[in-house]
Amino acid sequence: MKHTGPFRLETCARPNILSLQPYRCARDDYKDDGTNILLDANENAYGPSLDVLGNLHSDSSNPNGAIDPKKLDIDLLGLHRYPDPHQTELKQRLCKLRNLHTHTTRDLSPEHLFVGVGSDEVIDALLRCFCTPGHDKILTCPPTYGMYAVSAQVNDVKIVKVPLDPAKEFQLQPTAINAALSSDPSIKLVYVTSPGNPTANLLEKSDIQQLLEHPTWNGVVVLDEAYIDFSPDGASLAEWVTEWPNLVVMQTLSKAFGLAGIRLGTAFTSPEIARLLNNLKAPYNISSPTSALAIAALQPDNIAVMRKNRAKIMEQRQRLVHELPKISRIGRFLGGTDSNFLLVEILDKPKNHGGKPSNESAMALYEGLAETRGVVVRFRGKEMSCEGCLRVTVGTSAEVDRLLAEIRSLLEDEKLIDPSTNGGECRTKKAGEIKEQEASDVVA
Repeated sequence: MKHTGPFRLETCARPNILSLQPYRCARDDYKDDGTNILLDANENAYGPSLDVLGNLHSDSSNPNGAIDPKKLDIDLLGLHRYPDPHQTELKQRLCKLRNLHTHTTRDLSPEHLFVGVGSDEVIDALLRCFCTPGHDKILTCPPTYGMYAVSAQVNDVKIVKVPLDPAKEFQLQPTAINAALSSDPSIKLVYVTSPGNPTANLLEKSDIQQLLEHPTWNGVVVLDEAYIDFSPDGASLAEWVTEWPNLVVMQTLSKAFGLAGIRLGTAFTSPEIARLLNNLKAPYNISSPTSALAIAALQPDNIAVMRKNRAKIMEQRQRLVHELPKISRIGRFLGGTDSNFLLVEILDKPKNHGGKPSNESAMALYEGLAETRGVVVRFRGKEMSCEGCLRVTVGTSAEVDRLLAEIRSLLEDEKLIDPSTNGGECRTKKAGEIKEQEASDVVA
């Protein structure tokens, strides 16, 4: 018999948590079953940047960076001990990676760093550090990464939105942002992303500087540089935190370093902010295997592997930029080409027949690729100023071959040309909008 009593979940739990929609990520819809080509989560298609098998010199025998665990410096016998709570060696290597003196003569040191379980822990830690639940706000610039909104809702923090400017390749609108900051002192954090997600473009350094130089606002600018290593050398502003006390630069080893599975995110910031973040974290938030793999990836030989894999990705990125527009119902690329993905419009009919960006056509192609061809990309048509857009992660040469072939095949299919049908099934406008929203809600 089920026990009853005074407990009522709906009145015991926090209202903002009760109203949360389930978190949906890239693998909720389409799994890695060994046959699907996954170009939807901006992972590194060439694998982890670990040269333990001589990958740097032997691509043909080991094209995806298969790892021999026996050659990794992981102390398996030490797993019964708690990991280093300070991660000093890891932080030293991260500082060495970013001390390029492109934007300042000052040096980063471990005192400038917080490391977390992916960038998601950094995003959440900043909210808990600076925002009073139910009172303070953050400012975001859509279209942008969805986890800022998810973490804000978890922490009962409201969001003020100042969109990126689509007329200027999705750059910031610093005058409008500063006006919002002047009018609302409850805004404590501004989250901006460079390169943008899903827009793939670097933000102008001068625009970020305008936010940092706001004459009255008492808050923190958070610059998310998850994809910075796919941008031109010297683009990272991580070392700039030595100049600005109200700047946080987030990075990750999930993208260019191909280590999404170890979940390691970093925050470069002032020693004072870093101290606050380190004070509020769980004592042993970074596991020993994560730390060992990250330190290995930051060794010179493995940084060379990262750069070689990055060059391959950039080659395939340029190939997509060149080849996709040759397909009749492919429209413009929106944003930029500073990342390992592209944002591209899907048209309702061929360009030479006046085709326009269409969410219905983009959704039909997205579903057709995933469900009939085993190629998974990401629908982003519900994002602000992204009508009819798919976000496509740059894959290996073979994956790009298949992607281009399947897109050509599907866009020549009469069923896809008529957005009211997909796979022979009638799609009402309402049903189509529901599917579009579900696909857009995936945080990736």
